[in-house]
Amino acid sequence: MLYAVVASLGLSFSVVAQENVSAQNTSSERADTLPSTLPSSADASQTSPQTVPQLVPQATDVVVVNPHPQTTSDWLMQLSEVVKTQNFEVAFVQSRAGRETIPFLWRHGVLEDGTSMEQLNLQNGPGREQIRVNGIVSVFEPDVSPYSLRSEFINGPIPSELLHHPDRLKSGYEFVSVGRARVAGRPAQQIRIVSRDNSRFSYQLWLDEDSGMVLKLNMLDLQGGLLEQIQVTSLKITDAPDDYFARINQESLPKPMALTQKQSRQPNWEVKYLPNGMEEVRGDTRRLALTGQVVEYKMYSDGLVDVSVYVQPAKDALGGDLVLRNDLSTFLTLTDGNTQVTVVGEIPLQTANAIATSLSPMADK
Repeated sequence: MLYAVVASLGLSFSVVAQENVSAQNTSSERADTLPSTLPSSADASQTSPQTVPQLVPQATDVVVVNPHPQTTSDWLMQLSEVVKTQNFEVAFVQSRAGRETIPFLWRHGVLEDGTSMEQLNLQNGPGREQIRVNGIVSVFEPDVSPYSLRSEFINGPIPSELLHHPDRLKSGYEFVSVGRARVAGRPAQQIRIVSRDNSRFSYQLWLDEDSGMVLKLNMLDLQGGLLEQIQVTSLKITDAPDDYFARINQESLPKPMALTQKQSRQPNWEVKYLPNGMEEVRGDTRRLALTGQVVEYKMYSDGLVDVSVYVQPAKDALGGDLVLRNDLSTFLTLTDGNTQVTVVGEIPLQTANAIATSLSPMADK
């Protein structure tokens, strides 16, 4: 089953042979630099597309939203407030070692009638664009008919729960103030986001002192090595929404899709182990498009990380036990008796193993 799941997601992974899935964590942080695939600042003038550009906005581009935040909760509340209520335009890049840097443009505006509008545009290649008008998100991407879904948030590289409801993350993560710092020449407040049970990757978050907006977000592995970096390259917070929103013909946007309740058999199993703060958000039975295999599926989330679990009879499986790794993600398949379970998510290998080995039949109610 794992091969079909990997293929269906369009990802390639390297095989990890005989890795110790019970290895203990270490908590030291390394400098927030990607490996040598990203050039040093000394070579910035002649860099490849993987270089992380530096943010040099003018002071007049930023409106001071709340000049007196004190605690990490205050700073996170200010972040939540600015992304909901302010008119802004943010350009940022997403970087991972060994991959091309991906640039995005993110806008938000509040119109005179109170309409909340948002845009997230992928700037490379043929592009992908999402436009939100109040609680409806329209998606435009190559070779796919435009469609709309009901959602209060756009799904982008920066976790929406961090932006809009950071308080919901506190059952799974601890927020630790590091103090003042500078990010690309701007004063910033640095906050560490640490898994309470050391079962997930940690984060470094830098917020602009003037506005509260995200300036940089690093994801770190268990040894403190940098896995992913989101770096803002330009920031404008203005009194009026960008003219872009006035040019959108809201009537021409696709109507939201009507979601029907499928009468599928609910999985009759559960996992006994989950990281702190992680809850089941979805569960059903589905057929994998590439192979036609029927698998039982559940998704779990803590607000920052989603974990998918697939279960099927071992006799129907296409392969045996296997571990695949790709940057942030772990794909783990284990067979126990008559059942094969696959765990997929941006989590450490030992956490995926703990979830997989805790599979248990659900008790009858």
